[in-house]
This record gives sequence, C-alpha cells and structure tokens, in this order.
Amino acid sequence: MKRLLPVFLLGFSALSTAMSAELPLYRRPELPIEQRAADLLSRMTLEEKIDQLHQCGVGDANPNNLVQRADELRATSGSFIAAGNLTLRNALQRRAVEQTRLGIPAIFGSDVIHGYRAIFPIPLAEACAWDADLLRRACHSAAESARADGVDWTFAPMVDHCVDPRWGRIAETFGESPYASSVYAAAAVTGYQEGPQGIAACLKHYVGYGASEGGRDYSSTEIAPQRLWEMHLPPFEAGVRAGALTVMSAFNDLNGVPASANHYTLTEILRQRWGFQGFVVSDWGAVQQLIQQGYAADEADAVRKALLAGVDLDMSDGLYRQHLAGLIAAGRVPLAAVDTAVLRILRVKFIRGLFEQPFVASSALTGAAPTPAQLDLAEEFAARSMVLLKNTGVLPLGPGVRRLALIGPLAADQAALLGSWAQQGRAEEVTSIEAGLRARLPAGVSLRVAPGCRIEGGGREGFDAAVALARESDAVVLCLGESAGMSGENASRSTLRLPGLQEELALAVAAAGRPVVLLIVSGRPVELAAVEPKLAAILAVWQPGTRGGAAVADLLFGRRNPSGRLSVTWPRTGGQIPIYHNMRPRARTGKEGAYQDIDTSPLYEFGQGLSYTTFAYSPIRLARPTVQPGETLAAEVTVTNTGKRDGIETVLWFIRDPAASITRPLKDLKHFESASIAAGASRVFRFAIDPARDLSFPDADGHRILEPGEIILFAGPETARFSVGP
Repeated sequence: MKRLLPVFLLGFSALSTAMSAELPLYRRPELPIEQRAADLLSRMTLEEKIDQLHQCGVGDANPNNLVQRADELRATSGSFIAAGNLTLRNALQRRAVEQTRLGIPAIFGSDVIHGYRAIFPIPLAEACAWDADLLRRACHSAAESARADGVDWTFAPMVDHCVDPRWGRIAETFGESPYASSVYAAAAVTGYQEGPQGIAACLKHYVGYGASEGGRDYSSTEIAPQRLWEMHLPPFEAGVRAGALTVMSAFNDLNGVPASANHYTLTEILRQRWGFQGFVVSDWGAVQQLIQQGYAADEADAVRKALLAGVDLDMSDGLYRQHLAGLIAAGRVPLAAVDTAVLRILRVKFIRGLFEQPFVASSALTGAAPTPAQLDLAEEFAARSMVLLKNTGVLPLGPGVRRLALIGPLAADQAALLGSWAQQGRAEEVTSIEAGLRARLPAGVSLRVAPGCRIEGGGREGFDAAVALARESDAVVLCLGESAGMSGENASRSTLRLPGLQEELALAVAAAGRPVVLLIVSGRPVELAAVEPKLAAILAVWQPGTRGGAAVADLLFGRRNPSGRLSVTWPRTGGQIPIYHNMRPRARTGKEGAYQDIDTSPLYEFGQGLSYTTFAYSPIRLARPTVQPGETLAAEVTVTNTGKRDGIETVLWFIRDPAASITRPLKDLKHFESASIAAGASRVFRFAIDPARDLSFPDADGHRILEPGEIILFAGPETARFSVGP
C-alpha cells in the first residue's frame, strides 16, 4: 500500500489537472482576468452580450427608483438594482448562474451613499469634518453592511462640483473645493472597495451635473473648457487613480452635448487620457432622455450615440436591449463596440470575484440593526461634522441653565435627521435631538418641548405656547430647518429661506429675551440674515444621521468640543449665488460693483467654524524664498491651543497666484490637516509644496501650466510669499 500511495497521488493529481484543463478558460480563477473575459466573450451570442449591457430595478426589493417585479426579469440580465432582500438577491443570482447557458453572474447595485442601516451624516456634512480617514472608515462600514444584504456595487461616491445651494443634490457633494473633493473621492473609493467584504465604487455624476442652470435639477450646464478641467474633472480623476471600478454618466447637457453621449468626456478623457479600465453606467433613464434633450432623434439614435460615446451599461430604460441588435444588423453600430462594452462589464465582475462567489451567505450583519461599533462611528462622524457658526458665550450650556426649552418642528423629528438616500435607514432607530438631550441632561436640568410650528405649511397656533415656554426658561434650543425630502435629487429650491413659518417663529422666540441657540437641520446652507442678529449661538447640524441627536447633546453640554469647518460658503441670501471661496478677482474692488442692499461678503466663509477653545498661529515658515520646478518647498506653521480645553484644529493651506496667463482664484485650497491639540500644547503642521502638483493650472485642454512668479501662501490668519523660479 505504501508503494501504491505515490502512484495513486500522482494519478489523482493528473486527474485534477485534466479536469481543470477541461473547464472553460473563464471558469479557471488561476488564469489572468483578461484571458478569462476574452474566452467568455468568444462563447456568447449577440443576445447574451446585449443582456449584459442591461440593468433593471426590482420593485419588490426596494420601492426607491425600482420598477419591475422579480418574475418579469430575464435571467441573463447583466445587473439589477436591489437592496435589503438577500433572499431575493440570491434567487435572482441563482437564475443567472444555474439556469442560463453560460452562468454569467449578475452584479447588484444600490445607492449606498452615506451609510447602510447605520446612517452617517450627508456627504456635504462629512466633508466638514476634514478627516479623509474617518470618511474611509464610514464607507468601509457601510460596504460591509451592504454586502451582507447582497449588494455588490454602490452608486457612490458623488463628486460633483457645485457652488449653488439651491440645487438639492449639493447635499450629496463634498462641497465646493475641487481639491478637498478629490481627497474625499479617493478615500471613499478606498473605503468601499477594500477588504473581502468590499463593494465596487462608482464615481458620479460624470460630469458637470452640479452646475445645473438656476440650481434646477436635470438642467443643462455651460462650463468653459478651462473651468471644466480646473473645477469639475479633478475629483473624478482622483477617484479613477484610487481604483474606482465604475463611473456613472450624468443627466445634464454639457455645453450642448449631453454627458451621457459625450465622446470627449467619456472616451477621450476618461479612457484615453486617464486610462480608466472599468465600465460606465448611465444614470436612471439617461439614454432615453437624450431624446428629450434634443440630441437624439429617437430611441435607436439615443442608443447608438450613448454606446459609441462610452456608456457601457444602460440603467433602467431597456433601450439597449430593444434596439442594439437592429442597429448592428443595419450597420449603424459595429459589433466591436458591443464587445468592448461587454468586456468592461465582465472584467469588473471577475475583479469582484462574482464568478467564484456569486451568492452572499447570510451573516450576523444580514438585515440586522446597526452594531454598537457602527453607532459609535456614526455618532463620532456626526459630532465631527457639525459646525459652530456663532457663539456669544452661551455654549457650552453651563450650570446657570437649569430650565432648558427645546422648541421647533425639528426637535423630535427622527426622519429628517437621516437626509436623502439614507439606504435602509429607519426613522425609529434614529436618536432625535429631543431624545439625545433627554438621555444626556446634566443632573438638575429640566427639559420642556414645544414644536411651535410645522416644517412647512400649517399655522401659528403653536407660537404662543412656544414663546411662553421660552420666557419660562433659562435658555432656548431652537431646532429649525428642512425635512429629508427638501434636499437631494429633484429637490431644488428657488430660495434658501427657512421653509414655512420657521423664520417668524425664530423671531418670536428670540423676542422673549432668553439666549437662543439655533440648531439648523438641513441639506444645504439656509438663509439666516433676518434671524442671525437675534441669536446667541448657531450650530449647523446638517442631516447628521442615526446618532445625530446624541452628537448634538454632547456638543451643547460640552462633552465634545465642536471642530467642524464649512466645506461650502454660506450665503447671506440666495441673491448672492454663486458665491464661493475660489472665485476669480473682480475688475474693481470695494463698493464698486457690490450689491447696494446687502454686504457682498458671505455670511460665513468656506472653512469657517468655531471651537470652545482658541488657537494661535505662528508666522508661516518657508525653507527658502524660491522653489524651482522639480523641487519641493517645505512650509510649516505652529498652532498653539491657547484655551482651557482640548480641541481639534484644521489647518487649511491656500495659495494665490496674483499674476498668471490665466487668471487664478483669490484663494485656492491645496492641502488640509486636522489634529487634536491639548490645552496649552502646540503642534507643527506641514505642507510640502510640489510646484507641478500645487502651483500649476490647466488650460482649456487640460494641459498643466507652471509659470514663474510670486505665490501667496495662506494658513489660518497667516500669509507668506515665495517665488517659483524659471
């Protein structure tokens, strides 16, 4: 037997090798992905190829944007939108893998934007924390929960550039700085895709969607080519460099050519210049909408233009499935274009391991309530994202406040704190502001609540009770703002004023003579010009997610020190829009060209945010006065915590090029860093200036220009000057 054992093993090994060799190449995970994808493509019929280019929604999995019953879907469909129903997901996948000729798995996508069941702050708020690693951790946590429910792919991060808060989807952006959005894009892509339970990321909406005219969703955009390269494209390029597997084309018409049929952006830039190897999915119905935009004569024309421009996967409208075969037969679309799109989709499926593990096993996270670790992370992120905009000394609430009034329509509202796209978020799991305060009230402090009015609509019948409560209290916490549906997609507003009777309520409560702390629950900056002078403190809490109320309580009572800083400029009124930190200089300064009725400056500047402690900056120190191309210039500043509390300070490094062949912004963010500094301690913050990276700028075709001359460097209140050598 001992002599036969090696022979037996040799035979078994040879048999295994032979069996492996008999498998189709695409079924052999040890082979290169390109070889596997090419082999599979060679075996596919035209109908099977076209099916891979179709994505459809499953109506009984999630009511948001989903339209079809599961039993109406073809097993060979390449992708489904579904979340929250692992049984259905695996059943659809079983049809694809076990009941089709080639067994090609589907990829399941969902809008996992700022959390999954455990909801984090909206992205606009997340950016106010100025902590890319915190964002990465949140995206990774959301990916793990989403994956446990069968999601393979998220339609995030959204990295649109927007400077118009009337546009509802500004809530989903990372703010107005292209540099900061680029840093966050890379962090989010890494967080979503890392680890065995990661999911594919999708950069959206490519490109220019955030510049919709008048802040009206789905509208056309006019973006000068140089501005496109400087403001709108950098976050997408950063996401591609970070390894994003997919990109979503946008709804908007870009300079006369819709983004979902734009060969220049989808092919020449994305693929040829950046080397993107993943696939592009259209936004919901964007191919069909080419007709409404006046770019396609009919459905077949829309399909031809979208596919040839570079849109690989058609989301929801089914037009690729209906028209591609006929277009190929008529010679209007080459078969090679279909093959290229199919290969891109197959490549992503191979990369994500769907051929080896098409099903998702149930786990402790499947359909489960948020874990304690997720809730802790959600609370940390919420607290870090909130921005203290004004404080006359009333915050943190001290021992003198024994009777606290909580007034306003957002005081007990749970759903509003979730914000838009709160995937699988449940209002009943949200800690409201009232619940958060009650759970963490200091001993001896009483809390009484009055809504005062509705978020919008209704009358003034609650005013008297609210004002009476304010008079009977030592301080008032006033909760105003927007409901979750007032921002996000298809939620543009013509005005930034507080909805309904809220502004009137604020003035009435302030007239009671007690110090009023305003909490703003919103998905955008709101107009505060009429009420701001009457308030003792203002805290922008945004739409903070599942643990928002707990984070608010800790900030108000001083258990946490606020550290958020604005990722977007806060206008005085909607009439100032657009207004942003990196505007180019006007031809005349001072009062000439300014508004006659209001100050030209914003109410709160980009990067503004207060703390319960104070920080002092040393002069900026430069390693030398001149930097040559190819060198690096070290800049540093010492920040000292001059107060009595530990605190987090964020140093924002801006530059200005005062004379250039293309006029440059007044201030342009190039680096940021946040760090905790103990009371009385100091920390040195550094910025290694790379001229090619930090001081050059793009021309109208995206080519970088680095010019000699003087540069002004900003860090906090400090400035320094240096020169770029020839």
